[in-house]
Amino acid sequence: MSNQSAGRETRPVGPRTPRSPEARQRQRDILHTATDTFAARGYNNASLAEIADRAGLTQAGVLHYFRSKALLLTSVLELRDQTDIEQLGPDRPRGLEFLRHLVDTALRNAEREGIVRLYTVLSAESVTDEHPAQAYFRDRYSGLRAFVTDALREASGLPADGADGTDGVENAANAIIAVMDGLQVQWLLAPGSVDMAASTDLVITSLLAALAPPGPGGPGTGR
Repeated sequence: MSNQSAGRETRPVGPRTPRSPEARQRQRDILHTATDTFAARGYNNASLAEIADRAGLTQAGVLHYFRSKALLLTSVLELRDQTDIEQLGPDRPRGLEFLRHLVDTALRNAEREGIVRLYTVLSAESVTDEHPAQAYFRDRYSGLRAFVTDALREASGLPADGADGTDGVENAANAIIAVMDGLQVQWLLAPGSVDMAASTDLVITSLLAALAPPGPGGPGTGR
């Protein structure tokens, strides 16, 4: 699920910083080639040789810029995150605005199949032993759960610390994330049969209604 980045663990030294415009463009080309290759084949099945061949380089040429296949993977994920952050803007929306942002994200994802496929393939693959993206996705889900939980509390008018005993908010946040990720799988397999934005909006609106304190009316995403 595309969204703002969560915190990250300390990583090994990053990719080299090219000095010339030509080298910087070559590094960007490698990243985009790796993105397409990891999305189509996964990390374990994609080889440096294949990525290098598709980029018109040798394996040594790819390693000159990224030092290792694992570093190339983390660089691809960071590029994906940077794209999301730029689209989100300088300030993360709060409360109902953040929940609307999730619906907008689902709508935008329907126009960027490559990024959705990359996220879906790598997030599923990351549960395997010693996968280099496992810490990335663990941190990402942890941060996203916190963001969605806070937004649900704010939009529902519930105490920020959960002092009222509404443990269901955390479960609701997990359900929203699970629905969005599950919709992406269905959409990739049958794009004409799945409206990710409408389904996400329906789930969020329903959960807000269930979480809202008793009283007239209730919150919704307003879509």
